[in-house]
Amino acid sequence: MIILGVLLAAGVVVLVALPFLREPVAADDRLDAPSEAEEHRLTLVEERDRALAALKELEFDHRTGKVDDSDYRELVGPLRQAAAVALRALDPPQD
Repeated sequence: MIILGVLLAAGVVVLVALPFLREPVAADDRLDAPSEAEEHRLTLVEERDRALAALKELEFDHRTGKVDDSDYRELVGPLRQAAAVALRALDPPQD
């Protein structure tokens, strides 16, 4: 009787664990590749983030005295322009 109970328990454990023991199908684990439009948008988002991070870092360096006023004035314009271009590129067109 005990042997029958042990065999029944082992069978139940194998039956419950079977889905976890199978190899996953590779097609199920694949992520969809971004479309061309999504890749373009991601590129624009990265450009925006880089421009804003550079501007933020310059502002911080200026406030802490690492960058003097003349260098700040020379560098801030192009960085603001790059940030504005990146932000405009992400805005949807106004009709």
